Amino acid sequence: MKLEILPVLGIGHVSEGDDLAALIATAAPWLRDGDVLVVTSKIVSKAEGRLVDIPADGPERQVARDEVLAAETARVVASRGPTRIVQTHHGFVMASAGIDASNVDKTRLVLLPKDPDASARALRAALRDRYGRDVAVIISDTMGRPWRNGLTDVALGVAGMDPIRDHRGETDPYGNELHVTQMAVVDELAGAGELIKGKIDQVPVAVVRGYLGATRPDDGAGAAALVRDAAQDLFSLGTAEAKTAGLASGATLPDGPGPAPADPAAVRRAIEAVAGAVAPGTVFTLVDDEVRPGLAAAVPGWPEQATALVLGSPPTPVDPNDLVRFGADMHRLRIALAAEGIGSLLLPPPAASTASAALAL
Repeated sequence: MKLEILPVLGIGHVSEGDDLAALIATAAPWLRDGDVLVVTSKIVSKAEGRLVDIPADGPERQVARDEVLAAETARVVASRGPTRIVQTHHGFVMASAGIDASNVDKTRLVLLPKDPDASARALRAALRDRYGRDVAVIISDTMGRPWRNGLTDVALGVAGMDPIRDHRGETDPYGNELHVTQMAVVDELAGAGELIKGKIDQVPVAVVRGYLGATRPDDGAGAAALVRDAAQDLFSLGTAEAKTAGLASGATLPDGPGPAPADPAAVRRAIEAVAGAVAPGTVFTLVDDEVRPGLAAAVPGWPEQATALVLGSPPTPVDPNDLVRFGADMHRLRIALAAEGIGSLLLPPPAASTASAALAL
């Protein structure tokens, strides 16, 4: 495979209502069928009128920008000082919802296209129907990446090609079947196009030639296929935000043993985790397997599905303040157990026990 990355020069300033297909076709009459057109999202947004007016400076500018960011945000992922990483209404996770103040008048902000896949489809159709050029179109924008410094361009919208090259089920040269390899080729092509575009050079469009033998007859799934489903996202929150969510969950723990048998080693880890935080003299004891059946029979309300028992003893002698602290210590343990994936139910102590509480796990 031989790839060429070609700049499209001479497009110039783009304003609301401009015909991008005409601008590109005029600047690049050399376009060929099968080319991949990489178009910076900013000129798409400008042509579609996705701009908002804000004050040029002063505190009012930041207030206005914050209001715009809130409107473009579906969910805050992480926040550090003035930096906001958010999920947009498109599903993209990016800094400041992709709002851009570069290469635009100081009194305006550029928002992302409302529907980048639809924008890519419309541009592809116009180039095909009016100018006879059957190309694939990628609408690109700049993103940061977890674990890596620096920015790269990625695809926000795609038409005319598959967004992902799926190698699953194929066999490598060593005879190993591939199970997880899915390459986001449109992101790679967007990054390749950015090498000759850039913010300073004012080259908003590039052509990647040689990757596609031919475009898809239809537009394809679009870049929406690149948005990871929330249920599969292992990093849906920043560290501080995840801790906050965990603390909030700890305040509303459900009552009841979990669906799986409690692992004794995990229970002991939970007990050890709170050992330094509970009141002096408070003791938690995991009842061993031999003793538990008989002891559980003496615990009022013992649930049949419970697989383990922890007895809790407060400091002695006990005064009312100690009991309040003991209740807090019991909940500390419940949170530590939940962190190990173990559900718990607070029960009265066995009648013959000196313990002040029991946890069924």
